[in-house]
Amino acid sequence: MVGTAPHSLEPPSLGKSIVALRKNWPWIVGFGILSSLFGVAALFLFFSATIVSVYLIAIFIIIVGGCEVAAGFGSRSWDRFFLWIVAGLCYIALGAFALAQPLIAAAFFTLLLGTGMIVTGLIRLYLGLQFDDGIRGPVVLASIVTSLAGFLILIGWPNNSIFILGILLGLDLLVWGVGWIAFGLRLRQIHFLAGTDGEVD
Repeated sequence: MVGTAPHSLEPPSLGKSIVALRKNWPWIVGFGILSSLFGVAALFLFFSATIVSVYLIAIFIIIVGGCEVAAGFGSRSWDRFFLWIVAGLCYIALGAFALAQPLIAAAFFTLLLGTGMIVTGLIRLYLGLQFDDGIRGPVVLASIVTSLAGFLILIGWPNNSIFILGILLGLDLLVWGVGWIAFGLRLRQIHFLAGTDGEVD
């Protein structure tokens, strides 16, 4: 006979999670405002934001390369050891080059971004055409918009490489921040309606 799991092992409900978070609504709103301000700053200082984006990508690439080198040293076969080491060193070299030449790297990343958006949009378009009528339209429309955005990026390349990444970073931070602000204000409303010791079902 299989017994039921103890109550303490049950996952917390959404209501209990909201109760735990609602007292921290000022911090959540503050984080959202800060993120939004950074987003607005990135949109105005798009060149600097592009350089920052390149540096962040480069650092992530170097970290991934270092992990691959470490994985290569942990491999027990020479073939895997060699391939992991070579791949990791290539990543580290690419990241180091991006740090040393951020403008060239920005052009390269922008080219990859535009190409990737076109390919992604076409794949989503193909998959969207397989869906039922109820959801086919929005998926197809989103796919066309993605491919069109990638096409416009490639048309303006490489002249647009000095601001595309910065603008995308700014928009991402702004949207992310607005989302956190809305979430925090919703928690504030729940906090004052239910009271500090109230329960949320």
